[in-house]
Amino acid sequence: MKEIKKIGVVGAGTMGLGIAQVCAQAGYTTILYDISASKLQKAEAAITANLEQGVSRQKLTSADKEATLQRLTFTGNTLELYADVIIEAVVERLEVKQSIFKELSGINDANTIFATNTSSISITRIAAPVPHPERVVGMHFFNPAHIMKLVEVVSGAATAPAVAQTIEQLVLKLGKTPVLVQDSPGFIVNRVARQFYVESLKLLEEGVADAATIDQLMRASGFKMGPFELMDLIGVDINYTVTASMFEAFYYDPKFRPSRVQQQKVDAGHLGRKTGKGFYTYDQD
Repeated sequence: MKEIKKIGVVGAGTMGLGIAQVCAQAGYTTILYDISASKLQKAEAAITANLEQGVSRQKLTSADKEATLQRLTFTGNTLELYADVIIEAVVERLEVKQSIFKELSGINDANTIFATNTSSISITRIAAPVPHPERVVGMHFFNPAHIMKLVEVVSGAATAPAVAQTIEQLVLKLGKTPVLVQDSPGFIVNRVARQFYVESLKLLEEGVADAATIDQLMRASGFKMGPFELMDLIGVDINYTVTASMFEAFYYDPKFRPSRVQQQKVDAGHLGRKTGKGFYTYDQD
């Protein structure tokens, strides 16, 4: 089994920074890459704040925090993305993910594992144009990545069993719970959860109840968050993109049809917590 010492993470958004933090906390030398210098600065500040919160809650020591930060490098230079495993956590667009892995294949060894944090795009399609597609695998974390335990390890048609096994063991070393699944639109969690969002949006569209009432009822039923609160947390645009991707992947099955209400939010730039407004309004720091 491949020994992993160094991990690269592509994309310094919410998911990318959370994944980088988890890897560094677990003892791995970690490189977080983004084309945007401001995103890297925000990511470093967010990771530091997360670690400080861990210290204040006595989940970590100050020494743990400092050691984690020492293992982290922030860069805008793709040539520094030379690692044993590279995890991409960028926008949910097939051509972008393919382009990233094709570029990095020219920088890294043929046995470097390329893992994608995609929520719904086919691992098989992502891997198809990448040299040595057998080393491409899904590694789907959930938001917030530094807290949520589940990680779906997804094998595409070309993924080598040894690669999936290596990533499964990595997930365990990160202190997470791996679930091995085969390539299918939405994998397991997003396929099942899609109706949580889609049906709630239909209720809103039909005027059955407002977002706050639906959220309140779902929390009262045992969910930690209601669907609209969760969409705002994840990002209304990200949630919409996943739904649209699954709608297409399932040959336009009506049960996955995206909501006009949600599309309108995206068009207006009301993307949730990250923009200060989604289905709810938030104070911006």
